[in-house]
Amino acid sequence: MIQTIDLRGTEPTPASLLAAVPRALTSVAVAADIAADLIADVRERGEAALLDQAERLDRVRPDQVRVPASHINDAIAGLDPAVRTAITETIRRVRLASAAQVPPHVTTTIEAGATVTQRWQPVNRVGLYVPGGKAVYPSSVVMNVVPAQVSGVRSIALASPAQSHFDGRVHPTILAVAGLLGVDEIYAMGGAGAIGALAYGVADIGLEPVQIVTGPGNVYVAAAKRLIRGQAGIDSEAGPTDILVIADAAADPLLVAADLVSQAEHDELAAAVLVTDSAELADAVAARLTELAASTTHSARVSAALGGRQSAIVLVDNLQVAAGFSNAFGPEHLEIQTSDPDAVLADIENAGAIFLGPYSPVSLGDYVAGSNHVLPTGGQARFSSGLGAYTFLRPQQVVRYNREALEAVAGHIAALSGAEALPAHGDAVAARFPADR
Repeated sequence: MIQTIDLRGTEPTPASLLAAVPRALTSVAVAADIAADLIADVRERGEAALLDQAERLDRVRPDQVRVPASHINDAIAGLDPAVRTAITETIRRVRLASAAQVPPHVTTTIEAGATVTQRWQPVNRVGLYVPGGKAVYPSSVVMNVVPAQVSGVRSIALASPAQSHFDGRVHPTILAVAGLLGVDEIYAMGGAGAIGALAYGVADIGLEPVQIVTGPGNVYVAAAKRLIRGQAGIDSEAGPTDILVIADAAADPLLVAADLVSQAEHDELAAAVLVTDSAELADAVAARLTELAASTTHSARVSAALGGRQSAIVLVDNLQVAAGFSNAFGPEHLEIQTSDPDAVLADIENAGAIFLGPYSPVSLGDYVAGSNHVLPTGGQARFSSGLGAYTFLRPQQVVRYNREALEAVAGHIAALSGAEALPAHGDAVAARFPADR
């Protein structure tokens, strides 16, 4: 089912490592033209465009785009008690971890009478996207909303597609979790049109533009997020999920296989990769994958993901090479299941989230670890990070000099402004110290 790639005895480069296990092709550039048309339609026709797009793309036409409060209250009342308890605990844990991400304001005294303060200011309004598609993601509501609230964001709009099997309403579990978090501005809209609506606003439904749009989605959502950059900030351009496991002979093959399957069930394009220095473990995991893929609920989806070029068991000479492979791959989720996971961790540079040891599976991070599961995909962990309170914060520098401190550096400003042929800069300082004053 899953391919095995033997790199032992070679000296692979980052480029050759990536070529060995290429990610599934999802062309954001190709989707951009379609996304641009959908966004333009929303900007021109407002709610009518959103309703038409839902009918055409999601095969359902909601009665209205703005979700009434009664739908939210009904959803809360109908929420399964066990799910409510689990969500409440998830909220508590994510709130704790997110609060620790808010940096303090720091004032540096440059000299007497001269300070520079770095303060962290939240954006005022954000738009959070919760996808529909192959699964319902109430946990994504928590992962998006809680960091925004912790950072101090005052206004939150949430968008999620209308569901045909719920009479054109947003999935009730999504509504219930949003309601429990105090979010009541919810819109039944999905895809690229929803991203454009959040970024530019829709006057006829009272949707004001947001400053940042976050949340995962399909390739058209990713394309739309790329298109609205400049009008609004974004977290990332999310693609198919991926997991990379570094394991040695000490790992339990059943646990490794179960964790690979857990992420493969998201999408046929999901990448599930094991990198190991143990041929025995590789064979055992391959056998377990065959068993689990046949028996799991989403067997066809899992089998397609595991059988794709983006998934593999990779044999390497040692764990240092395994860490190098991971750094080149930039996994969304990295598990380290070795006899000494901390030693491997010391060599890791690029990963969205890292899970150490046999009792820290990715599934834990997906729900109740306290960490955030909105993470960079498609290798973006090589240069970006997952969602957090910091996503909604901007560092601002506040400069405060008194007369004496400014006068002490006035000559330097005059010299530098002259060197750059910008004499008015120096003149602005000199105006504060006229010779006759």
